Amino acid sequence: MLTAADFATLLLTFNVASLATMFMLLFGTPLAWWLARTQSRWRGIINAVVALPLVLPPTVLGFYLLVFLGKNGLVGEFTTWLGIGTLPFTFAGLVVASVLYSLPFVVQPLHTAFLSIGQQPLEAAASLRASPLDTFFSVVLPQSKAGFLTATILGFAHTVGEFGVVLMVGGNIPDKTRVVSVQIYNHVEALEYTQAHWLAGGLLGFSFTVLFILYSVLNTTPHVK
Repeated sequence: MLTAADFATLLLTFNVASLATMFMLLFGTPLAWWLARTQSRWRGIINAVVALPLVLPPTVLGFYLLVFLGKNGLVGEFTTWLGIGTLPFTFAGLVVASVLYSLPFVVQPLHTAFLSIGQQPLEAAASLRASPLDTFFSVVLPQSKAGFLTATILGFAHTVGEFGVVLMVGGNIPDKTRVVSVQIYNHVEALEYTQAHWLAGGLLGFSFTVLFILYSVLNTTPHVK
C-alpha cells in the first residue's frame, strides 16, 4: 500500500508537472510560432537547442543546470542579487529544470500544428485587415487544437516521469523536492519492492491512460489541417 510519504511525493510531482506545463505552454507557444514562421538563419540553431534534451543524457543537463543555477553561476548570481537565493534544491528549481527538460515535448507538436495550417488562412485573415494577434487567436488557435492537446498531455506526462534532471537539481528532500520517480528509486534501493511496485504500477497506468486518451481523441478528430 502507498504510505503517507508516497502520497506526498505524488502531490509534489503533480504540482511540479502542472506548473511546468503551464510555463511550457506560455513560453513554448510563441517560440513554436516563431520557428514555424521565421526565415532567420538562427532557426536551425534554436531548433537544435530546444531539441537538445531529447538526445542529451538527463544527468548532463542536470549538471549544467546545477552549475548555472548555483551561487557561482550566472543565473544563481542574478537570483541572489534579486534576494530570492539560489534555485537548486528548491521547488522553484524543480519547475525550472522540468520546463527546460520537457520543453521539446511541447514545442515540437505546436511547431508541427502551426506548419500544417499553411499560408492561405493567414493571408485571408490579413486581407480582412485582421491584426497579427487577432489572426493568431481567431485563426491559428482554432486550427491548432490537436497540437495544443498533444503538447499539454505529452509535456505533463513527461514531467511526471522525470528522474535524472530532477534528482540532480532538486535532490531528495522529503516534502520539498522528492518527486515520485525519486521515491521509487528510494524504495528499490531499500529493497522495498512492494512499495516500489505500487508507485511504478501507478505511473505505468497513468502513462498508458494519458497516451490512450490522446490517440483516441486525435483519431476521432474530424479534420486537422
